[in-house]
Amino acid sequence: MFFARLLSRAPLSVLYFLSDVLFLISFYVVRYRRKLVRKNLQASFPHKQPQALYEIEKSFYKNLCDYAVETLKLITISREELKRRMVFTNPHITEKYRQQNQSILILAAHQFNWEWLVTAACFNLPFQIDFVYQQVNNGFFDKISRATRTRFGAHAIMRQEVAREIVKRRHILRAIATMADQYPGYNHDKKFIAPFLHQQTVFFHGVNQMAQLTQYPVLFFQIKKVRRGYYETHAVELAMPPHAKDDNTVIERYIAIVEQAIHESPTTWLWSHNRWKQRQLENVVNRIS
Repeated sequence: MFFARLLSRAPLSVLYFLSDVLFLISFYVVRYRRKLVRKNLQASFPHKQPQALYEIEKSFYKNLCDYAVETLKLITISREELKRRMVFTNPHITEKYRQQNQSILILAAHQFNWEWLVTAACFNLPFQIDFVYQQVNNGFFDKISRATRTRFGAHAIMRQEVAREIVKRRHILRAIATMADQYPGYNHDKKFIAPFLHQQTVFFHGVNQMAQLTQYPVLFFQIKKVRRGYYETHAVELAMPPHAKDDNTVIERYIAIVEQAIHESPTTWLWSHNRWKQRQLENVVNRIS
């Protein structure tokens, strides 16, 4: 952690040089998950020509390496610099709810750079930020992730403790943030299957359950990479309470808006995640049937 903190103090121009080196190694030498990325892109964009898919793939790896060094920079980046680099374009949306003393749910996707979004939300939004957190297997990266997300006051909620923490902290004016576009890997996770990027896809049903439990307005924060090192995020009101039991409006609208965001910027979504696991999908379908 000491070396990571020391490296984090380097200017972003230096870290982006490191990113360029990482790109050459990961794309051409190690070929990190390139078969998986290519398979995901081909299935998601069946009408695109091979050259177009290759360009998306190559740009994705450049963005992935930028994401790595930008996340490292979060260890020491100043509030002022991060606020300049991650711009919230329509803060009046969230301010409206603060004036009503109304907590909200925030949904986001794994668009670069979502780590900057979570951290910058602490001083760009007029709420206490609670974020749903799933521990990663690598202890070093797990420690960095938690340290950077909480350094400006965000509160981490372990995914298995969401319901308890929602009730425990119900008197706090807050924004509960989560990303629900990754594969729901635990067997006990309630799952929702829907078409997504030309494939039957399994999603967390938990975002519906969180909306029903809290009865908070649900907002989606879409991230746009303006240029290297600069991002914008735009809030969209996704669903308003009351959220009825067994109503799938929240998850259905979330799926639609994430798909739209990916089509608008296909190089900034996390294609290296093993999103479509056919065996697991078949098991879920069999259980539901």
